[in-house]
Amino acid sequence: MKDNIMTKAKVLISDKMDPKAAEIFAERGCDVDVITGQTPTELMEIIGDYEGLAIRSSTKVTPEILAAATQLKVIGRAGIGVDNVDIPAASSQGVVVMNTPFGNSITTAEHAIAMMFALARQLPVADASTQQGKWEKSRFMGVELTGKTLGLIGAGNIGSIVASRALGLKMKIVAFDPFLTPERAIEIGVEKVDLDGVLAKADFITLHTPLTDQTRNILSAENLAKTKKGVRIINCARGGLIDEAALKDALDRGQVGGAALDVFATEPAKESPLFGTENFICTPHLGASTSEAQVNVAIQVAEQMADYLVNGGVINALNMPSLSAEEAPKLKPYMTLAEKLGSMVGQLASDDLHNISIEVEGAAADLNIKPITGAVLSGFMRRYSDTVNMVNAPYLAKERGLEVSEIRHEREGTYQTLVRVTVQTSQGDRSVAGTLFGHNVPRLVEMFGIKIEADLDGHMLYIVNEDTPGFIGRVGTALGEAGLNIGTFHLGRRVAGGEAVLLLSIDDAISEAALSAVHALDGVKIVKHLQF
Repeated sequence: MKDNIMTKAKVLISDKMDPKAAEIFAERGCDVDVITGQTPTELMEIIGDYEGLAIRSSTKVTPEILAAATQLKVIGRAGIGVDNVDIPAASSQGVVVMNTPFGNSITTAEHAIAMMFALARQLPVADASTQQGKWEKSRFMGVELTGKTLGLIGAGNIGSIVASRALGLKMKIVAFDPFLTPERAIEIGVEKVDLDGVLAKADFITLHTPLTDQTRNILSAENLAKTKKGVRIINCARGGLIDEAALKDALDRGQVGGAALDVFATEPAKESPLFGTENFICTPHLGASTSEAQVNVAIQVAEQMADYLVNGGVINALNMPSLSAEEAPKLKPYMTLAEKLGSMVGQLASDDLHNISIEVEGAAADLNIKPITGAVLSGFMRRYSDTVNMVNAPYLAKERGLEVSEIRHEREGTYQTLVRVTVQTSQGDRSVAGTLFGHNVPRLVEMFGIKIEADLDGHMLYIVNEDTPGFIGRVGTALGEAGLNIGTFHLGRRVAGGEAVLLLSIDDAISEAALSAVHALDGVKIVKHLQF
């Protein structure tokens, strides 16, 4: 087994990237290899040696590649789009997938504005005509952008930058984005409308949305028919957002007055029905192609991946909660506590559970709860699989139909901070709760309604018994006869003489024979071997 403390994390850069990425990995304590231009077979042969994989758009991370990547912990995409990464396959294998959504935002937004100007003033064809010596001044009658309505499909990071530039051009802006709040719309100076509102009002339409099942062909033949006649359309986001055959037809009929595409459904786009169409211009996916953007995304992906591999920070992850390098040290003891509580519930509950609740109160309520939830699920889902971590645990939980709820309590009770995990069983709700001693030592403080304080570590025995004199001695004798040494001993009960709970730490795993011997003791109702 590798010593993760002494051994540096190994990172592979498999696509051409600014050299500063490799420098940052080395500076931050990672071993890095730069091996580009590999075939999928060649990549599969070496990927098993690496914990990190830094890519751009050339490397295709398929399920087959992931299956060979037995040590892989993180994939970093230097750029926004991750169409070349099978995220569900990565998630199921417990691999974090990151992108760099801000490194090329300005560059991409500026390219969209440039394409809009090029359409409005017919710059490419006017340039070609003039260089042929034709001087066709009267042929190229353009339109002003001032006073025109720009329709945004997608008003996130890049869309909002486009909006700010368009406002400077004195354009009116309408935006469709399901995640755009009314407050944010006011902040960025746009009118929030539905998709039909954009189609009906816009003189120019720009797309700034990821390619998903919901957005694929969002500008279909049906939606293109709803646009204002003569609308001009710009797409510098992702190929596949526009039905290219329908766009060709709309251009031919004059329904669409012009289109500018930087992206295509199939790339490289060596052929397209749009090529040669009047009022159509295109570029070969240049949205992020500036020297500044290339440097920015390379630096960002290296910093993010190194923070994760060295410090546990998770930034711009697409398949797990983000956790900055600054947050990680503060949240780490909470996540350790949460994972132990989740593991305990998972080991003790015998039902096929369908609901789990994570509650935080006191100091924990002021923290980012998502990593705490991820840690609970990581511990809990080990009842189904040994290869579970914070990445694939939510994925596996969803796959099994587990409903997860998160609850914050602003109150502060007996403890300065508390995390509680509750599951619904056939016998009713069952919960365990824990706190941090000295702000960093995880400790169980309640179990199934019984107050009990215990460290959860190593091998432990959980015993439910009738609270009778001499019982503790009998347990000690049974374990002694089995050659097992007791490390710590923790007892809790509701009332004297009633039902008691005993948690013992033992130095080694208990055999089935010894477990049976303890179960056979008078007064024992339940006995289970736990491991943390």
